[in-house]
Amino acid sequence: MPSPSSGSAIAVFDIDGVIRDVSGSYRRALADTVEHFTVAAYRPTSEDIDQLKNEGCWNNDWEGSQELIYRYFEAQGQARSQVALSYDELVNFFQQRYRGSDLANPDRWDGYIAQEPILVEHTYFEQLSQNQIAWGFFSGATQGSARYILERRIGLVQPVLVAMEDAPGKPDPSGLLTAVSQLEHQLGLADGLPVLYAGDTVADMKTVKAAEKQQGDRRWIAVGILPPHMQQSTDYAVAYQKQLQVAGAEIVLQAINQLTAAQIHQLI
Repeated sequence: MPSPSSGSAIAVFDIDGVIRDVSGSYRRALADTVEHFTVAAYRPTSEDIDQLKNEGCWNNDWEGSQELIYRYFEAQGQARSQVALSYDELVNFFQQRYRGSDLANPDRWDGYIAQEPILVEHTYFEQLSQNQIAWGFFSGATQGSARYILERRIGLVQPVLVAMEDAPGKPDPSGLLTAVSQLEHQLGLADGLPVLYAGDTVADMKTVKAAEKQQGDRRWIAVGILPPHMQQSTDYAVAYQKQLQVAGAEIVLQAINQLTAAQIHQLI
């Protein structure tokens, strides 16, 4: 991290699709969950999940799973009030797929999460610190899931992290504002430093715009990152890039490693 009085900017990162590839984990668990609670009648495709995410209000994958289940039954002519769906049971099923079968053991992570590809290395954050850029994380993932990736897989030491349990879901900017405030307090940063938030969804970009409305006296920069599954087709990637830009992204990159210290200083 930068020394207390030397910060030049604050960079806050989303985690899913930015720091780790969740196409074979969170998204797979979401599809498993919808398939299970529709009794194998419907398994959402990657495109179905993307369309839901692009609505900009389904950052929570438990709630996203629930929504797709409800929509399936509505398409069959059944009202939501008639669907016998327990949210707690849904979350438990999802977590058994994503985190692992032994949910009572906080140290055991043997579900899909264990195979998630990591998209950035520890040295990336060291380089940001060396260039006087403070950094932290705001994610819709749980604290446990996020810290497993950040601390046990990447090797960061107690980074600033605002997770699902700590703030309302995106695009509410409260979590982003909290992460910025924590970094300012811990590092003694000057007031009003420019803030970048790097995320991979429409909701992430809208979060930055909402933060700007609340704190318009500082520079807010939305950085779009194309998640790996969006880069399998050029046409798909171009279309998704446009969606991020329409939602407020000032720049869209193919990987978080492209958001170098030099690029950050150019943006601010």
